[in-house]
Amino acid sequence: MEKGEMKILNKGEEEEMELQGYRLCRWRLALVGFGVLCTGGFLLLLLYWMPEWCVKSTCTRTTARDAEVVLLRSTDEFRRWFLARVRVMLAPGSNPFHSLETQTTSPPSSPSCPFSSPTPSPLANGHIPHPSDGSPAQELIRRFSYYQPTQIRYFTFHSTKYYWNDEMQNFKVLTGLEDLEVSCSSIHSEHSAGLTRNQQEYRRLFFGVNEIAVKVPSVFKLLIKEVLNPFYIFQLFSVILWSVDEYYYYAVAIVFMSVISIATSLYTIKKQYIMLHDMVAAHSIVRVSVCRANNEVEEILSTDLVPGDVVVIPSNGTIMPCDTVLISGTCIVNESMLTGESVPVTKTNLPNPLSGEREGADSAYNTEEHKRHSLFCGTNVIQTRFYTGELVKAVVVRTGFSTAKGQLVRSILYPKPTDFKLYRDAYLFLLCLVAVAGIGFIYSIILSVMKGTAVKTIIIESLDIITITVPPALPAAMTAGIVYAQRRLKKIGIFCISPQRINICGQINLVCFDKTGTLTEDGLDMWGVQRVEGGRFHLSEESAHKENLVKSQFVACMATCHSLTKIEGQLSGDPLDLKMFEATGWILEEATEEETALHNRIMPTVVRPPKQLLPSQPDESAEQDMELAELSSLYEIGIVRQFPFSSALQRMSVVSRTLGEKCMDAYMKGAPEVVASLCKRETVPENFAEVLEGYTKQGFRVIALAHRRLGSKLNWHKVQNVNRDYIEANMEFLGLIIMQNKLKAETPGVLQDLHRANIRTVMVTGDNMLTAVSVARDCGMIPPGDMVIIADALPPHDGQAAKITWRYADRPRTTTRLEEINISLEDEDHAEEPKTQPLYHFAMNGKSFAIIAEHFPDILQKLVLHGTVFARMAPDQKTQLVETLQGVDYFVGMCGDGANDCGALKRAHSGISLSELEASVASPFTSKTPNISCVPSLIREGRAALITSFCVFKFMALYSIIQYISVTLLYSVLSNLGDFQFLFIDIAIILLIVFTMSLNPAWKELVSRRPPSGLISGPLLFSVLTQILICLGFQTITFLWVQQQPWFERWTPATNVCNHSNHLNVSEFNNTEVDEHNIQNFENTSLFYVSSFQYLIVAIVFSKGKPFRQPSYKNWPFVLSAVSLYSFLLFIMFHPVEGIDEFLEIVCVPFEWRLKLFLIIIVNAAVSVVVEGVIDMRAYKCLFRLCPRKTTPKARYMHLAQELSLDPDWPPKPTTTTEAKPGPENGSVYDIIINS
Repeated sequence: MEKGEMKILNKGEEEEMELQGYRLCRWRLALVGFGVLCTGGFLLLLLYWMPEWCVKSTCTRTTARDAEVVLLRSTDEFRRWFLARVRVMLAPGSNPFHSLETQTTSPPSSPSCPFSSPTPSPLANGHIPHPSDGSPAQELIRRFSYYQPTQIRYFTFHSTKYYWNDEMQNFKVLTGLEDLEVSCSSIHSEHSAGLTRNQQEYRRLFFGVNEIAVKVPSVFKLLIKEVLNPFYIFQLFSVILWSVDEYYYYAVAIVFMSVISIATSLYTIKKQYIMLHDMVAAHSIVRVSVCRANNEVEEILSTDLVPGDVVVIPSNGTIMPCDTVLISGTCIVNESMLTGESVPVTKTNLPNPLSGEREGADSAYNTEEHKRHSLFCGTNVIQTRFYTGELVKAVVVRTGFSTAKGQLVRSILYPKPTDFKLYRDAYLFLLCLVAVAGIGFIYSIILSVMKGTAVKTIIIESLDIITITVPPALPAAMTAGIVYAQRRLKKIGIFCISPQRINICGQINLVCFDKTGTLTEDGLDMWGVQRVEGGRFHLSEESAHKENLVKSQFVACMATCHSLTKIEGQLSGDPLDLKMFEATGWILEEATEEETALHNRIMPTVVRPPKQLLPSQPDESAEQDMELAELSSLYEIGIVRQFPFSSALQRMSVVSRTLGEKCMDAYMKGAPEVVASLCKRETVPENFAEVLEGYTKQGFRVIALAHRRLGSKLNWHKVQNVNRDYIEANMEFLGLIIMQNKLKAETPGVLQDLHRANIRTVMVTGDNMLTAVSVARDCGMIPPGDMVIIADALPPHDGQAAKITWRYADRPRTTTRLEEINISLEDEDHAEEPKTQPLYHFAMNGKSFAIIAEHFPDILQKLVLHGTVFARMAPDQKTQLVETLQGVDYFVGMCGDGANDCGALKRAHSGISLSELEASVASPFTSKTPNISCVPSLIREGRAALITSFCVFKFMALYSIIQYISVTLLYSVLSNLGDFQFLFIDIAIILLIVFTMSLNPAWKELVSRRPPSGLISGPLLFSVLTQILICLGFQTITFLWVQQQPWFERWTPATNVCNHSNHLNVSEFNNTEVDEHNIQNFENTSLFYVSSFQYLIVAIVFSKGKPFRQPSYKNWPFVLSAVSLYSFLLFIMFHPVEGIDEFLEIVCVPFEWRLKLFLIIIVNAAVSVVVEGVIDMRAYKCLFRLCPRKTTPKARYMHLAQELSLDPDWPPKPTTTTEAKPGPENGSVYDIIINS
């Protein structure tokens, strides 16, 4: 094995990292220690900021297996570095899933012990072996002293332990029971008995304590971490420098500002930690009952649980402390913590395939695939149902940070950095300022040496230039706009947990919407039913609530095929199920705990019609009435087994038994296409497809029902273990339920606003394709004249390649409408040849999306360019779609109601959850308003915050450059700005202006123009550079002109050029001490006046209003601040006040010179305003046109749009099929075949 070999951790996963092994080197450590002493600790800071340098300077490369320190680097676009210390623990065994009782004393490097270390000596590679949890390991080793202790090597990173695996020759995470790839049957046969205490303690050595430990750091720790930020270190350096230079007041002011900034930051961070800690603390430590291997039930703390433990779920419910899989009984769970949907979900026990069926049915357990049988950490079990004498049991699958909730908490604790061009450009801009400071630094040294200045003064003044160029208040100023935007969003009911994303919202140019509950009303209304008998459709009926239908299979299916349950006497469950059941008028009864305890088996949920619905007899004698009452009470159906709804299968089914019947019945409901495919062909009407299309085109939600009479051999217990696929086959088609999903009133208007603003809208739904297309047309997402092309993809089959068939969803009502391609090529010069073509939209379902993503990756990018409807999408496919859109450089917003949208909400540039539940933790934004009107509001506020950030950054850059120019000019006469002049400029002008110019609210409507995404863009750079040149020009004119004045002379305290004698004043000045810094002079005073006005001029010039923010004159705090400062400066300029002049170290100048200064200021203001106005009118483009060059769009989607506009075969014609051909790995090769 090579020393320099690099390992890949978590390959193919989101947290993929490169790993390199290092060993500590003593002589390098000594050398670094010496360097730290020599640099006064600065080298230590540098190594703290740069983990890569830290490791490489103190260690030497070695193999990963022998590493003492590992250097990690993320493989994403950020390429961040991390380091972790490798530790060694002693354990009585090497594999957590091996039983200690059955282990042999074989050498630890044998293949059966993959997690062992190759050297069992007490000291390995200089490490001091130690147990992971202190005494428990030593206790276990003592108890199993006849085993050879094994050394286990591991490191901890982001709350996850990585163990060295000899088989893989790499570090690996132990997640839990899924590592064993256990099958469903083996969970029942091998893992349902529970663990012994020894096994539990042994496993805990590896998996640790079952706790999502969000430690709230102490204020001191947070303070140290915050203070060690490079910016605060720079401020500390500045403060020391100013103190040496006797600028005490300014230094104190900066310290005061920094203390407030650090205190605010600490308060916010601490508050977030406490909130997160409280969120996970509810279930972190509870008492649970576990089954031991000897059939005992023992009560322990939930922190002691390990994968493989069998826990008993209490009948009165609990909050789950870990991820488990149910092996007996049924639970009703509220999963709002994870999904955002407060609808109770029924969880059934994991099916145990019978020995004869195991070949095909016995799949490996997977939490995603078997989530209807899994109870997740943090979810609330409301109630349980169970066999008599048998407890509701679940096997622990994952604990601690490996659980679903643990992963969510980890993503909050260790978020990915926000990748936004603005922040990258801000760092580049700062580097430019540092470069400018470097020039000033060299200039001041040369100038001071030439004039024979003292060495101390040279050092201080040249370093002072650097502190002037990089403004200390920059971070506070940059966050001001975001803080104000966050406050405004809170007022309109939008809450934000990731403030940095507000700026990114300003760039959004595509929004994905979930359909149900987001674009449409949450609930569904029953429109009607259409029954099938003898393979033919009846006419549609308004309801099934009729006497003649009460005992029909159709009504029985409606009454039984659901997952409803009673919680505190109220029916609750999926809204669709609720509407369907209510339409029957039947009654649902559930067994109480007492009733369940009296029977040998599960007491089923029973449904029955009310007495008045049952057909009445013509003879109405009292005796017959009694009999009828008895008969009616006997007609009831018990639900024996439930196969819950699965979004992957798009159906649910139940097994039921009618009272008095020998055979059981199976009922199924689901997506019509799926249900029809599982029914006998002769029972499905021939015109099924046309009838279904007729409803879906009108936007109805259609559910199909089916029934099957089961054989008498299937008894109660066999049904509990029967495979779902066995039940859901050879069914009889019963008919359709038609439900109406009304659009929310606000939806069409909001979508119209987004289209006007050139923001694309896309629908991502789990509903039927044609229903989704119809809703898209109704809400205006697809305009009436546009055509919809459906892409149907088929996977490779029987040696045939994967293929896509293209067809029209329907013919557009008008095909005459011709428009430009709807990909906005904004800021691109593309108006010369307007290519017109009819607008088209692609629609596809989740199945096709998955096939196209796998076999036609290059076509997928073209499809998402015009893809408007994505139907039947699974949760992970929604996330994949968001990633694909981001892959072609769209800024993607995602709006959903929380259910099934968590992944996509988290992955999008800005996810907006319409759910107020805890699931909104996964979403950066949560809206109190349950409709999509929050989307334009968020984008408007994002645009306003982004423009504010640009304004503030430009202003802060100009402020530092203006001050830099003033100081550089004054250095040439060995002068500088005074302490109180700096104080006045930085506190009274800059801070006041920065914090008020950020207060402009957002513009009231969305415009089609988008703000630039970065600072390094033509208009912004041109604007900053022109204003720098203007300020430089007018300050230089002032500096040179004052020296040409006839009254100009070197200023002394005795100088009096104001033509009024004041002997008292002169004598006072003569008694003052000599001005060592040469602050008081005519050049200083003149430049102070001009530069003070320049700060205000650029503030007004840069404080842009329309089209992204309200005009500045509506921002009264800013107007008041600017007017007050203008008034004050004009007052002290034209009416000198002795006290103020002394405080600001200003000298008296003749009145005519003040008028000349006023003239300079007026001309400066006029030039600045005119130049900025010209730049706003995009005249800067003229400069680029002078040097013609072929422009290619920066964004990938624009580039693709240009390519496709020239492609004669795009969009594909509805008579064509695209077939995949084996081609290069990175792309796909395909042929277009025209069907005759």
